Amino acid sequence: MFAMQYSHRLPADYDMQTIRQRAARRGPLWDDTEGLAFKAIVAQERGRHGATGHLYASVYLWLDSAAAVRFLMGERFQSVIDSFGRPRVETWLPLDARAGTDSAQHAHSLLREERVLDAAMDRTAFQATEAEGNRERAVRPDTVAVWTALDLASWRLVRFTLSTRAPAHVDGATTYEVLHLAKPGIGRLE
Repeated sequence: MFAMQYSHRLPADYDMQTIRQRAARRGPLWDDTEGLAFKAIVAQERGRHGATGHLYASVYLWLDSAAAVRFLMGERFQSVIDSFGRPRVETWLPLDARAGTDSAQHAHSLLREERVLDAAMDRTAFQATEAEGNRERAVRPDTVAVWTALDLASWRLVRFTLSTRAPAHVDGATTYEVLHLAKPGIGRLE
């Protein structure tokens, strides 16, 4: 598996309806993408749910890293570059990923939580604890999916939770509104 996100900061006066229309038009093109667990097309609007500015982003969990490479080197990513410029792509190694009890439902929010890992920690025990935490989150009635990933450049754990709940500000986390969720491979997660 392979996880990634790229984001585009937008001007304060940007018409976010344009982004919503783009997501509605382009999102379904991902609904049957081979090698993809899911792609969340998300946004933040300044002044809503703790957002300080407008942002448009794509968050991916790939089942097959070769499929991610094909995307990044192909026409679909060129379309992103042509529309918004070449973004910085954050990449992570997934540690654990689970479909939730509501995996067939429409996600309304994505929560991104991060924490720095202590160099002296027992990494094996930590990974087991995180997997158990994901199992607990996955059975919540509003969870569509939950996954944790390791950022090797900064030794951070990043947890994403897709939920049927409406976006809401959570202290210490980043909240996004889900505009479209393509989930062709979500059934292959635990």
